[in-house]
Amino acid sequence: MPRIIGAEGYAIPASVPYPAGAYSFPMPAPAPRVLELSGPVVVIGEVAQAHDGSLGAAHAYIDAIADAGADAVKFQTHIAAAESTAAEPWRVRFSPQDDTRYDYWERMQFTEEQWIGLRRHADERALLFLSSPFSLEAVELLERVGVAAWKIASGEVTNTVLLERVAGDLPVLLSTGMSRLAELDAAIALLRDHGQGDLAVMQCTSRYPTPPEDVGLRAIGALAARYGCAGGLSDHSGTIFPSIAAATLGARVLEVHVTLSREQFGPDVAASVTTAELRTLTEGVRFVERALAPDVDKDAVADDLEDLRTMFTRSVVARRDLPAGHVLTAEDLAVKKPGGGLPPERLAAIAGRELARSLVTDEPLREADLRS
Repeated sequence: MPRIIGAEGYAIPASVPYPAGAYSFPMPAPAPRVLELSGPVVVIGEVAQAHDGSLGAAHAYIDAIADAGADAVKFQTHIAAAESTAAEPWRVRFSPQDDTRYDYWERMQFTEEQWIGLRRHADERALLFLSSPFSLEAVELLERVGVAAWKIASGEVTNTVLLERVAGDLPVLLSTGMSRLAELDAAIALLRDHGQGDLAVMQCTSRYPTPPEDVGLRAIGALAARYGCAGGLSDHSGTIFPSIAAATLGARVLEVHVTLSREQFGPDVAASVTTAELRTLTEGVRFVERALAPDVDKDAVADDLEDLRTMFTRSVVARRDLPAGHVLTAEDLAVKKPGGGLPPERLAAIAGRELARSLVTDEPLREADLRS
């Protein structure tokens, strides 16, 4: 098959539209962009195991998450022999083709070249690339592939050897779904003792789906204050509402599981948002960011809206025809739209003043119409 050279110098089959996802990547990927915790809110679309072991499906998720406007795509890197034993129980026994959880992890594995292909595809779609490691071997693999940050699942919070291994220059996003505070205290102290810089602690509840009363939005700020770092939300509610609310509460990172369809196979579908919902979520977060960005100068806004103020405010007007020289009483006056005349707050002070000229019904009063 003839071959052409892609944007970064790697070969792809000439018969494949570019970019397509069916790539061949013989070379290591260039260094990835690093996730920034000090910039706009980072919205992460979590694929996890939704690809069900299909490389094509994994690439399809990258395109769908990019099309939805998210900032990052996240996978999970499981190397069965490095992380598990045959005795590992199922969280949910959902897969009729896998006799054990270990068999399932084996079926979910991609080769290093395939991981590089996924990362390059994310690069092409301007997505940050993340994948949670579940073993030291997975960390080493992902170091070669290149990730924008380390996302640490809550089950690894007490895995001190893994935490020591990832601590360093890349940001760490630490999930808290099943962690005790003492465990989080110890994990963050360990990370910082090993030179960890940028850090985000992600409020999370490991229930699938998470009911609203267990989402824990108030914990985002509490955890960020406790550890002096960025706060985030890793949400399993299967809705967009917690993430949009979290953006208003100062979360710097938002992560949601994504599914291409609610009819799709897999254990996380009930805790996922669809790609259409992800688009609404990202639009909502960007709207919230813009709404929160500036302090509102109410006086300046009122000045800018002077035409509307005139239209919708009121003036003191004559309730009936009044002759010049008439001494005004409250019964002679009313307040009606539009504005532009004497404002309603002058009404009490006007009573008892003498008219300098005659007025017709509904004519607004001006200062010059009153004798001193």
